[in-house]
Amino acid sequence: MTTQPTTPRKARSTARSPLLQAVHETAADLDRHGFIDKRRMQKIEALCLEPVPDYDSARIRALRERLQLSQSVLASLLNTSDSTVRKWEQGDKRPSGPSLKLLHLLDRKGLEAVL
Repeated sequence: MTTQPTTPRKARSTARSPLLQAVHETAADLDRHGFIDKRRMQKIEALCLEPVPDYDSARIRALRERLQLSQSVLASLLNTSDSTVRKWEQGDKRPSGPSLKLLHLLDRKGLEAVL
């Protein structure tokens, strides 16, 4: 059974270190030539990318105000409740999982990235 090379995917950037950046670039080249399957490449990307930073109450509030969103609209974008966003901004809770990643995406790319 022969494997068909997959279409090249754009390599993600921002590795944790120069060594991991080199590993990622090598793996991307191997992927481009069909020597690494999609699942293995996803695992390598997950290991090489920087972790999502924590967002404290001040940072969440500043992001929301910079994007000119109400707490309700931000909650809708993140698929969470108004009270959760309120608790984040009061410092009672911290975002995690998908909400944290979406906050980071909003912070880096802006509102258009999630609409």
